[in-house]
Parts: sequence; structure tokens; C-alpha cells
Amino acid sequence: MVDIRKPRRGSLAVRPRKRADKLLHRFNHWKGDKPLLGLIGYKAGMVSLSYKIKRDRIVADEVTAGTVIEVPPLTVYGIRYYFPGGQVRDILTEDKEILKTIGVKKERTNPEINKEEAREVRALVYSDPKLAGGVDIRHILRAEIGIGGNSLEEQLKNADELLGKQVKASDIVSVGDMLDVAGVTKGKGWQGPIKRFGVAKQRRKATGKVRHVGTLGPWHPHYIMYYVPQAGQMGYHNRVDFNKQVLYVGTEKLPFFDHYGVVKSEYIIVKGSVPGTPKRPLSLRFSIRAPEPQPYEQIKVVL
Repeated sequence: MVDIRKPRRGSLAVRPRKRADKLLHRFNHWKGDKPLLGLIGYKAGMVSLSYKIKRDRIVADEVTAGTVIEVPPLTVYGIRYYFPGGQVRDILTEDKEILKTIGVKKERTNPEINKEEAREVRALVYSDPKLAGGVDIRHILRAEIGIGGNSLEEQLKNADELLGKQVKASDIVSVGDMLDVAGVTKGKGWQGPIKRFGVAKQRRKATGKVRHVGTLGPWHPHYIMYYVPQAGQMGYHNRVDFNKQVLYVGTEKLPFFDHYGVVKSEYIIVKGSVPGTPKRPLSLRFSIRAPEPQPYEQIKVVL
């Protein structure tokens, strides 16, 4: 008889399982009081880290895996103001070299706006992959990142100070901060239901087939429901890893990473793994639901 206690195969929380439209994920929510609430990085590889951690007045030695994310300087080329009623206005920098980098060749006059009436302020930034070691991307990556502050006046002040400036990872990120990391997972192409959802294989004499689902659903309704395991795209999906703690921020020389190369600019190391393959761009933001961070002491990278 059928085992009615058997759980379903495949999560419904990540539908549709389609290919990502673009490599760089766009966040819609931001939280924090730092001047800039996010970064753009590139996954380099993984290392081991040893550190001392204090739990219940006891200092213990631990070793964990960490992911190296190279973070070249971000250039703030504009500020985006959101007004009530859905109106959006962009104020770009007057630096012609920066505008030339993002492809603005004609002279542009910024519109006259009343900044005090804005309900939200965000920064328009770009990252140059040429400043990162081993990245194959040959075009500028642009993104919209939130600006922190406890009030609108403080956000407007931070926006005026950031416009036309370069922002480094060490300027806003420190050891112990919690980040949300978004990226595109490793692509595996078109796969069948056995590998894609983990359903059981059929016995050899069942229907003449082995690697397929036993049933596509009931007779009525007379169509296949969306949650039935079927073949399709596997991997290359947009995914977000929440609450990754920063264990290291610096520029010290690292070894050559396979499939990536040498890390040339600033980098951060977060605890655990993150989505994607080496060289893949990642969107970083300060966690919007961060737990209490662990009190790490004397962190050391083990190569």
C-alpha cells in the first residue's frame, strides 16, 4: 500500500525554478544606520579560519570554513529620490569621468526637486570588475543601494556626502557585522525529476521506465498541477543567504584561488558558504533580521 506518511518531494518555497534573468540580484529592502547599506562583491573561493570564541565565560578554540568575497571600491554616480505618488527623480554627479564610465556622453542637467519631500533616498553605484582579480565580466555592474540614517534629514546628508565619491568595504563593514548575501547559484542545466526533486526511482518491472515519477496526479482536475515533480531547469537560480557574519576585512595577500586567480583589492571573509561559483558577482546588504552576533576574538586565516 501507499505510505501516506511520506513527505512531499521538493520545496514549494522556491518556485518557479527558472533561470535567473541577470547575475546581479536587486534588493528592495534595506535596514541600518551606516552611510551605505550594501556592496557589490565577487566570489573568490573558500578558506579555513581559526578563532577564539567566548561562551559562558569560557574561551574556546574553533575552526570553520569561510568564503572570500573581493569587494572593489564602489563609485556613487547618482542619488535616486522616491516621492509620494510613485515619482522618481535621479540626481547625477557632475564628474564627467564618472559619467563617461557609465556611458553618459551628452551633457545632462539635473532636475529641480525638493529633497525634503522625498520619502526614501537610495544611491546609484557601479562596480568595475577590472579592479578585481580574475573576473571575466567585461562591463560595468550598476546597482541601487539604500542609504542609512535614523531620519530623512540624516539620509539626505549622507547622500550629499556620498555623491561622486568612492566607497571601500573597510569604510562601512567591520568584523562581526551580519550581511545578507544574494547571488546566482551554480547552473546544472536541464535535469530529470530524480535529480531535480529527489523522487524515488521506479522498480525495473514497474512500467518499463525507471527514472520518472510514478504518477502525474489525479484524473480530476484533468490537468497536471504545478507542484508535480517534472523535468526542467536546475540551478542558476537567484538565491539569498541570510545572516552571514563577517569574520575578516582587509587587504593582506591571499594565495592563488583555483578558477579565480589573485585577489587584488579589498576583500571580506564571511562565515560559511554563499551561492554561486567563483568569479560570480554577489549583492551584499546589512541584515534586515540579524540575530545577536557571536563574540569572536583573535581570528586567524588558515591557508
